[in-house]
Amino acid sequence: MLRGTLLYLADQPALKRMFGGALARPLVRRFVAGETLADAMAAVGRLNAAGTTATLDYLGESVARAEAANKAALQYVAILHAIERQGARANASLKLTQLGLDVDRALCVRNVERLVVQAAQFGNFIRIDMEGSDYTQTTLEIFKELFARHKNVGVVIQAYLYRSEADIRELNAMGARVRLCKGAYSEPASIAFPDKADTDANFVKLMQLLLSEGVYPGIATHDERMIEATRSFAAREGILPDRFEFQMLYGVRRDLQAQLVREGYRMRVYVPYGGEWYPYLVRRLAERPANLLFFARGVLRERRHS
Repeated sequence: MLRGTLLYLADQPALKRMFGGALARPLVRRFVAGETLADAMAAVGRLNAAGTTATLDYLGESVARAEAANKAALQYVAILHAIERQGARANASLKLTQLGLDVDRALCVRNVERLVVQAAQFGNFIRIDMEGSDYTQTTLEIFKELFARHKNVGVVIQAYLYRSEADIRELNAMGARVRLCKGAYSEPASIAFPDKADTDANFVKLMQLLLSEGVYPGIATHDERMIEATRSFAAREGILPDRFEFQMLYGVRRDLQAQLVREGYRMRVYVPYGGEWYPYLVRRLAERPANLLFFARGVLRERRHS
């Protein structure tokens, strides 16, 4: 019930003002790299120094005007240039609704293709994030259209959707790079597993498909049971650590990130930045109750120092 409530709040941007200010500051600092690209690149530098790679995400989604979509595209051009200038071990992740999908599909495809082409010139890679289920089919269609012309683009699949096994089998056959996550949106039981145990079981099944048949998959989870299932399966099947990577969110389970790097696994950290942090942050609270405890402790610290 708490998760559902938080996911509802994530879709109420008007509440950002109530949530913001001193109360949210500790949590924002922990889970969002900053509001500027310079902030994000500084965070990437620290991650690279610690032995991890990164993927940069300029926060924002569901733009309603072409001007906003084009502005977001320009920010991603700047991201790719910043990665190249810094020599950073990083790529970029984006949402189609931020690049204009709700405005005009053709506009969105042009914006994303421009970025994929720019990334290819730098020997880099673009990941298309998955959004709510209303966008799943369209996202995969656009991904396949772009992948037919450019191989430096990947996509995300959410384990809580019933359709995901069929999607992964098709993507594996194409030779596409897939990031597997559990899913962070509120979805009806008609299309998604309502119980966490079923989502977890499907995550393990899909992870095994990706490690066995996929192309350098990203296993995106902070769940130690899912991580152990991945390590055990890879060891049992003789799948070397350089054939896949774990992925985690900036500020979440930093201890576990460091541990996996020490053990010789590849780790990529999803680094969000920008002013549109509210929906992202509330979804992170919904995904992991421990984040709420961190938030509460941060609020208490702020009050003691105010």
